[in-house]
Amino acid sequence: MAVFGLIDGNSFYASCESAFAPSLRGRALVVLSNNDGCVIARSAEAKERGVAMGEPWHLVRERRDAADLDWRSSNYSLYGDMSRRMYDILVSRVPRVEPYSIDEMFLDLRDVAADLPAFCRALREEVRRVAKIPTCIGIGPSKTIAKLANKLAKDRLELGGVCDLRDPLEREAVYPDLPVSMVWGIGGRTAETLHRMGVRSIADLVAMDSRKVRDTMTVVGARVQAELRGVSCLPISMMAPPRKGITVSRAFSRPVSEWGELRETLAAYATRAAEKLRQAGLQATGMTVFLHTPPFGKGEWYSNRNSARIEATSDTLALIGEALRLLRPIWRPGLSYAKTGVMLLDLVDEASQPANLFPTREPARSKRIMGALDAINARFGRDTIRPLAAGIERPWKARAMRLSPRYTTRIDEILVAASYRPISPAGRTRP
Repeated sequence: MAVFGLIDGNSFYASCESAFAPSLRGRALVVLSNNDGCVIARSAEAKERGVAMGEPWHLVRERRDAADLDWRSSNYSLYGDMSRRMYDILVSRVPRVEPYSIDEMFLDLRDVAADLPAFCRALREEVRRVAKIPTCIGIGPSKTIAKLANKLAKDRLELGGVCDLRDPLEREAVYPDLPVSMVWGIGGRTAETLHRMGVRSIADLVAMDSRKVRDTMTVVGARVQAELRGVSCLPISMMAPPRKGITVSRAFSRPVSEWGELRETLAAYATRAAEKLRQAGLQATGMTVFLHTPPFGKGEWYSNRNSARIEATSDTLALIGEALRLLRPIWRPGLSYAKTGVMLLDLVDEASQPANLFPTREPARSKRIMGALDAINARFGRDTIRPLAAGIERPWKARAMRLSPRYTTRIDEILVAASYRPISPAGRTRP
C-alpha cells in the first residue's frame, strides 16, 4: 500500500533568514520581492500582524504597528542552497524524495518505519537541527491527502507538526469541517463552481457522483476525488518534468531610457538564462524578447515583444547576440522603460540533439569556453566572470537594500566566529 509524506518548510524564506540571524527569531519578519517591492514571505509573527502576501512594502511600512517589523530583501542564492541542504538530509533517511517546490518535498514512506508519526517527528527534528529549518509533515495514502494533512499539521498546533491521515475513519472525521478550496488542485474558480452545486466541504466532494465530478472538473477533478478517497493516482517521480522554457526578467531600480543601458540589461538577463540552460543540460531553439514602460507612469504606455527561431544553443555569447538582434526593432527611443526580459523556448536535450551540418559557431570550442566560464563562477561566485556586454557597474540593477549575506554559497560572506580568550580566576586574560 502506498504511503506518502509531504514535508514543508514553515515560512521558508523567513526561516532561512533567521537560521543565520538568531536576533530575528520570534520577531515579525517579511521578505520582499525583487526591487524590494512586495511582501513574498512572512514569519508567523508577521502573519499575526495581518501582513498579506503580495502587499506593497511602501504601504506596509506606513502602518502604526510596523515600527518594529523587520524586513529583508529576497536572497534566492541562500534559499536555494538551504533547500538543497534540506533535501540532502531527507534522502539520507527516506528511500525516495521528490522535490515539489523550493520548500516542499514528497516522501515515499512505505516500509520506512513501524511507527511513522514517531519517525516523522524525528525527521523534523533532524532537519531543524542540521538545516535550521522548522517544518511540518503530512502523511496519507495519496499525495493529495498528504498535502492536506500537511496543512492541518501547520494549522493545528496540538498535532506537534505531524498529521497522519492514513486511517479512513480519521478522514471521515475531518473532511466535513474542511472547505473544498483547501484541496490541492482546486482553485478559486473551481471552488466557486462547486459551491453553486452545493459542494462546500471535502466530504461533499468525496460523496459526489464520480461521473458528475468528471463532467464538471474533467479527468483532473476525477483524479482529485479518487486521491481524496485514498486511491493513489500520482506516484513519486524521481525525474523532474522537462522544462519547456526559461524566463529571466526584472524590473529596473529606476527607469531606463538609453539604448546602451537597455542593451546591457538584456545581455545580463540572457547571460543568466544561458547559465540555467547549461545547468539543466538543455539548448534553446526559440527566443522571445519583451519590454514595457511603467504601467502606472505619467508618460506613454508602450509594450512590445519579438520572437524568432534560433539555432539550438546554450552558448552565452550566441544567446546575447540573438537577444539584442530581437530587441533592436522593438526599442523606441525617447521612452523610459521599466522592465525587459528574455524567454528561451522550445528547449531540447543537449545530449540527444543531432549535430548541425552547417553550424554558425564551432560547437567544441563553445563547449570548452562555457565549461571554463561555469567552473570559475561556480568556484568563486556568480558573475565573477561575465561578458562585457552584461555590464560592469549596472546602475539599473534591482534594489536590494537589506540583502543578507549568502552564508552558504560565498566564501567571502560566510559567518566568522569571534575569537575567544578565556578569563583566568585571578582576572587576567590567559595567553
